[in-house]
Amino acid sequence: MNSKLGRWTLAVLAHVALVLAWYLFVELGSVPKFVMPSPGATLDALLQPNYSWWTNIAVTGTEIFGGYLLALAIGVALALVFTWSKPLEAFFMPLLVSLNMIPKVALGPLIIVWFKYGILPNSVMAFSIAVFPILLTTARGLREIEPELLDLVRSLKGSRWQLFTKIQLPGALPYILSGMKVGAILAVAGAIVGEFLGSDKGLGYLMLQVQVTLDTPAMFMAVLLITLIGMVLYGIVLALERWLVPKDARVG
Repeated sequence: MNSKLGRWTLAVLAHVALVLAWYLFVELGSVPKFVMPSPGATLDALLQPNYSWWTNIAVTGTEIFGGYLLALAIGVALALVFTWSKPLEAFFMPLLVSLNMIPKVALGPLIIVWFKYGILPNSVMAFSIAVFPILLTTARGLREIEPELLDLVRSLKGSRWQLFTKIQLPGALPYILSGMKVGAILAVAGAIVGEFLGSDKGLGYLMLQVQVTLDTPAMFMAVLLITLIGMVLYGIVLALERWLVPKDARVG
């Protein structure tokens, strides 16, 4: 308990130190506001009603969480199918690797053409970046399960669903959660890239709008809010990991 409290204390102190260093750098260095605003000026940007902060937060959050949950569902499902069928894995895995090599920035304009502007294409962008690490780590976790244990369940006439829920899922859970942590970070990046390429709402879109007027405090606030959404998602995954996986069994 004391070690956990100590880690949390150090984490809080690190963030406090960062904000303090930011404040001192701006104030002592007499840095112009349009170059780098102070923490106070950044917070004041939240009072600008014409930026529709809550609407943009909701849009970006929906894109991130929607794309992430889709990546989680499809990534785990594909990994499971590949463990059931080696020919399917041999056929599709190289194709998925090739598709993952496509730069997502280059894929963005095509996604916009296919799905128009809005939450859906940006969620697809978040999904496309987050799904592959979840797929790979889940597949690895499923392969780590002892074959003798699987054969035992099959000999007892267990169904594939029972095999998955009773043996494969619990055994692969540390790997799934490890991939989920990576996917959480990538989903944030994917959604914001989508908003940069084409959107009419969201925090990424807002950053592009205020860039024209050199409203740097609003840009900083948008970045902080994006970071906060990502931290919430990552924190949920960490909480699930601590709840579901023993400490000595965690991966990454």
